[in-house]
Amino acid sequence: MTEPLIIELSSPGRCAVSLPKLDVPQAAELPDEWLRDDLALPEVSERDLVSHYVRLSQLNYAVDIGFYPLGSCTMKYNPRINEDTARLEGFAASHPLQPAVLTQGSLELLCRLQDALAALTGLEGVSLQPAAGAQGELAGVLMIRAYHQARGDTARKVMLIPDTAHGTNPASTAMAGYEAVEVASDARGNVDLDDLYSKLGPQVAGIMLTNPSTLGLFEERILEVTAAVHAAGALVYGDGANFNALMGKVRPAELGIDIMHFNLHKTFSTPHGGGGPGSGPVAVRSDLAPFLPGPIAVRDENSYVLHMPKHSIGAIKAFYGQFSILVRAYTYIRMLGAEGLRDAAESAVLAANYLQAKLRGTLPLPYERTCMHECVFEGRIKGAEDVRALDISKRMIDYGIHPPTNYFPLIVPEALMVEPTETESLATLDRFVEIVQSIVAEAHSNPALLREAPHNAPVGRLDEVQAARRLILSWHDKG
Repeated sequence: MTEPLIIELSSPGRCAVSLPKLDVPQAAELPDEWLRDDLALPEVSERDLVSHYVRLSQLNYAVDIGFYPLGSCTMKYNPRINEDTARLEGFAASHPLQPAVLTQGSLELLCRLQDALAALTGLEGVSLQPAAGAQGELAGVLMIRAYHQARGDTARKVMLIPDTAHGTNPASTAMAGYEAVEVASDARGNVDLDDLYSKLGPQVAGIMLTNPSTLGLFEERILEVTAAVHAAGALVYGDGANFNALMGKVRPAELGIDIMHFNLHKTFSTPHGGGGPGSGPVAVRSDLAPFLPGPIAVRDENSYVLHMPKHSIGAIKAFYGQFSILVRAYTYIRMLGAEGLRDAAESAVLAANYLQAKLRGTLPLPYERTCMHECVFEGRIKGAEDVRALDISKRMIDYGIHPPTNYFPLIVPEALMVEPTETESLATLDRFVEIVQSIVAEAHSNPALLREAPHNAPVGRLDEVQAARRLILSWHDKG
């Protein structure tokens, strides 16, 4: 028997919480037009309510449960000390409206985190405001626009975006009022230089470059790319979502990057998923620092204050940004130090190349190159052509692991993007290899097993198209 739904446990008069007697003046009642005559919420006990939500939580998969190789998302383990520091009363209980004199510890942490991110990139200015990678992208593109406008260069209307860039880059470009123009890749997965040269000109404001790219490959001719863009009077935006492969190994400023964002919820080990929380700080070279979103924390003689840069594009998010995520990221950086961060990057790259080598020949490999922190396969099986990447991924759920990213990057047919991160053991990587090999064998012997997977999950395959078109946002008793 299955557990009853919480709505089925409802009984008039039951209440999950007992509120204390009112000890303050009662507020005025809401106007009648704001009130409903009936709200069909279940009336249940506290015990039933807790059971309901705990049961739902047990249906979720998480990085704390098992392997989570979601490519381009860097779903690494979040050390519990990060949680401990974020919950320290001085951080967790501080209010953003408190005056700076009462939040000196919080402001000092922000300054120190800005310094650490500047040191890792070689870029002098940092703002911690953006609350997600995509918001960091938008801030970066808005700064590019503000930079050109400040110079009176208003003819630049185009942003170049390689076809291996992250999917949010074109959206950020459009939101900032630019036209996105795609740049093709060459046979090795690099930016096609001939295509780039043909599209550079006085109309180009910049290029949004993801390095390593979504193919998991380092841009081999990046110095030529950035030099060409700069020669055209444009700026280079570095999408830092894949910075986990580079931290401590190379500073993006030395590659010609002018602006970049970080995904603290990826590279610096803070929890994310399901839409949040996230944090996407931006870093810029010194002459672009006046355009940073603000306010930002700065040192003022013997204290810390909030400062709005002179030509700031304005606030991207309220107050300091996603503060608890900033605390977690700072803890992670301080715990590892420069050497530890470099070791983490090396281990992430080693893990991805290990999987690529072990699965070479099991799944097609579109680019025969040493990869970086993630590897991309084609989810196509010779001799089982009716099995697709989605079928392989759905079958992985039956084996108790989270599938990799499907159908991205778009330039790889039936793409499976695998990112093991540095936090998984060799035994876990070997188990993943065995699972993939088993699934490929099943595709030959019983392809229907894959096409009908998952078999052990709480729900099977959902019709995502119909779910989007015909939303059901509340429970209704079909009886």
